[in-house]
Amino acid sequence: MTREIRLTDEQRLDWLRLIRSENVGPRTFRALLNHYGGAHAALAALPDLARRGGAMRPIKVASIKDAECELAAARRRGISLVALGEPEYPLRLQAIDDAPPLLAVRGLLARLTEPAVGMVGSRNASAAGLTIAERLARELAEAGFIVVSGLARGIDAAAHHGSLTQGTVAVLAGGHDRPYPPEHVDLLQSITQHGAAVSEMPLGWVPRGRDFPRRNRLIAGLVLGVVVVEAARRSGSLITARRALDYGRDVFAVPGSPLDPRAAGTNELLKQGAALVSEARDVIAALAPMIERPPPEHPMEEPAPIAVSPAMLPDGDVREAIRALLGPTPVAVDDLIRWSGAPTPVVLTTLLELEVAGRLTRQAGGRVSVL
Repeated sequence: MTREIRLTDEQRLDWLRLIRSENVGPRTFRALLNHYGGAHAALAALPDLARRGGAMRPIKVASIKDAECELAAARRRGISLVALGEPEYPLRLQAIDDAPPLLAVRGLLARLTEPAVGMVGSRNASAAGLTIAERLARELAEAGFIVVSGLARGIDAAAHHGSLTQGTVAVLAGGHDRPYPPEHVDLLQSITQHGAAVSEMPLGWVPRGRDFPRRNRLIAGLVLGVVVVEAARRSGSLITARRALDYGRDVFAVPGSPLDPRAAGTNELLKQGAALVSEARDVIAALAPMIERPPPEHPMEEPAPIAVSPAMLPDGDVREAIRALLGPTPVAVDDLIRWSGAPTPVVLTTLLELEVAGRLTRQAGGRVSVL
């Protein structure tokens, strides 16, 4: 059984500083915590890691003052920063390998522990698509499911409206004070009365294009399954569906007219094996047996502090030998260790150096790549 943790105020501040530091994402955060035994030690190591990894300038490490200001601003807005591993953190989201170390939640925390279904689709939805999305969401909510969506125009908004009174969860691409689109400010406020809004981004963050796929992974991570209603072939909704499949979630699709390009993506999902949905009972029947099944365990906690010995630090030749084995194609860390012949701690330290310097990316499944 996963051991629940509760961060101290000092640890929460360190976690916030670490995840807000340059070149530190969720996977990097986890690697740093495991390597250095805690966020405090990892913060101290960041500048030297970046320098040895070849960074052209000093890395920007989030300051204590900035982190304290963010925490204070969050409290004023009724936002809780829930840490991975704490009791309020959604267990299904915790099970994915790039789960946010800190999840900013406004509204009813308990909604995040209830069985949930994602619903996504076209922003430029048809009247028929909006109608069926709202109806499905209402019936799923009445059956006891929390409906999770991304607050976007079109299908997302219809899904939130349909499940509003029973409780729905909005996943934001930007900060809690920068909802997108701006005209959904009132909808967001209504959502937090009976449900919740979540974000991994800091307050003041205006969402950019690349933030929406990041948001989509959170939708997929929070739910038992994802329903797609109207999605074009290049729709962001298909990214959510792919991430759902990566995480072992069920994917459902509402069929549409072959003449409507807004249904081309959903129809393609059906060809690829997605479950066809014409009514809420189709989703409920598939997901009901999964409600009592616990998600896979993927614990997160502050490990016991460890000392990083000089033997863990690669010299220039070893670093370049490991770097030469890397490329744009993701490779497993175990394969790097095998082919380089270097000790495991040396390889892991080298990867951290390159990563903090902004030269390496961690992929799903523990693989790494460089551009």
